[in-house]
Amino acid sequence: MSIALFPIAITYLPEEFSFDDISLTDRTFTTKYEAYYCVMCGLWSGFAIGYITEVYTSNAYSPVQELTEACRMGAAPNIILGLALGYMSTIIPILCLAVTIYVSFTFAKMYGIALAALGMLGCLPIALAIDGYGPIADNAGGIAEMSGLEESVR
Repeated sequence: MSIALFPIAITYLPEEFSFDDISLTDRTFTTKYEAYYCVMCGLWSGFAIGYITEVYTSNAYSPVQELTEACRMGAAPNIILGLALGYMSTIIPILCLAVTIYVSFTFAKMYGIALAALGMLGCLPIALAIDGYGPIADNAGGIAEMSGLEESVR
């Protein structure tokens, strides 16, 4: 939805605008399209980071499945593969952040990085809703079960 609505939102921005640079002695000039690219870069980077997190933490994908096989082999393979997967899982998110920072700073200096951060935060409501719903619903179901209520309540 953000991808579809941001092009409409940037029509209200001026063609070019300026702001004080980090040094407070220079002014940085940017266009509304460069600001748009900063936000989109952050949005896609946030999406990629969320997806990579899903790949490395969900039992539906091979990293976790391989780790379960290592658990069956013993403690040492479990620890070694677990550490290796933990280190590997950070490579793509770090690259996404580095590219986003580089592109955003190139287009609009620190203002561009702030816009990219807002783009990344565009993915946050979905993640919070998913992460919050499960435990809340599970706790409510547990309370209903411990209270001796009917199965239909759960």
